[in-house]
Amino acid sequence: MLEAIRQTADYIRKEVGATPEIAIILGTGLGDLANQIEVTKEIDYKDIPNFPISTVEGHSGKLIFGNLGGKYVMAMKGRFHYYEGYDMKQVTFPVRVMKEIGVKTLFVSNAAGGMNKEFVVGDVMVITDHINLFPENPLRGKNYEELGPRFPAMTEAYSKRLVAIADGIASEEGIRLMHGVYVGTPGPTFETPAEYEYFRIIGGDAVGMSTVPEVIVANHTGMEVFGVSVITDLGGKDITQVPSHEEVQQAAVKAQPTVVKLVTTLVERL
Repeated sequence: MLEAIRQTADYIRKEVGATPEIAIILGTGLGDLANQIEVTKEIDYKDIPNFPISTVEGHSGKLIFGNLGGKYVMAMKGRFHYYEGYDMKQVTFPVRVMKEIGVKTLFVSNAAGGMNKEFVVGDVMVITDHINLFPENPLRGKNYEELGPRFPAMTEAYSKRLVAIADGIASEEGIRLMHGVYVGTPGPTFETPAEYEYFRIIGGDAVGMSTVPEVIVANHTGMEVFGVSVITDLGGKDITQVPSHEEVQQAAVKAQPTVVKLVTTLVERL
């Protein structure tokens, strides 16, 4: 794995020259943030050595490099999911490569179902913590000290410093910004009403099928992480309407201006 990480990082360095310290993983329907980047280089995943290929509608599969909020950044337009059949090492491989090329701060975004009774569809939730319900941890197996410690702490998986800055931006801009715990599940089925209720009882505010593996690996490598969820549907024992993937994408698109403003301003202030 170490050789694969270095090989991929070397390829990216040769393609883009200067490498960024900030990376953004764009989730379902949130690709519009990429349009705010003054792009200097794009690389298709299929051209990158050792990279998986995204198979999900709404994930275009490109690494984008350029300027956002006065900073040089890279963005993943399309991520990899456990439910696509990849193992956890493949799902989180891009984060390993980011660290190798010098990324220090990782922004992650996703579309999520809400079970917090105060949420409405279209809300933006800053992730303050997560509950990992994936059947496999991305750190399972041999640990390479070059990548991080055997038993990394997850007491501040999401940076309190960055959350505080985001709260300040939301107050200034009049953004309704929720806080909550994200529950990560393997998917690909949407949750049953009973499952939504269970996730709420154990402390979850929103649920999705991504993000947690990348955040675990980012913390393992020592990155500072900021996460945000767009609430695209609501679930619970009293809600029986089942969202389609298209409806989830549409709800995420409606929230894009808020996410773009929040993340762009946050990048500016780093």
